[in-house]
Amino acid sequence: MSLYEHVIITRPDMSSAQVEEFVADTIRKFENHGGKAGKTEYWGLRNLAYRVKKNRKAHYSLIEIDAPAAAIHEIERQHRINEDVLRYMSVRVEEFSADPSPILAKREERKRRDKRD
Repeated sequence: MSLYEHVIITRPDMSSAQVEEFVADTIRKFENHGGKAGKTEYWGLRNLAYRVKKNRKAHYSLIEIDAPAAAIHEIERQHRINEDVLRYMSVRVEEFSADPSPILAKREERKRRDKRD
């Protein structure tokens, strides 16, 4: 099996609880196809660089996955059908980083700076 980082961008009118449930459902689907999920990160409601299906904002989520390629293809097929998913991307990696993603690291740095000031 291979290691993947799977980023999902979902509609902005979903609540964060609905996004978390969607991510949990996606993890269950990966596990049903023989994969294992590592850490998950919810990056929050963020601005898009350009409009996607008439939306200016979207919810971003990251899932680290250890799964066969067939499972990745099946989940991506299901994402293409689902209207809640605006975009998705799966990237194969050599190993998972133990550090938080750059998005969360930047957020934590901003919080520390705000507390200092």
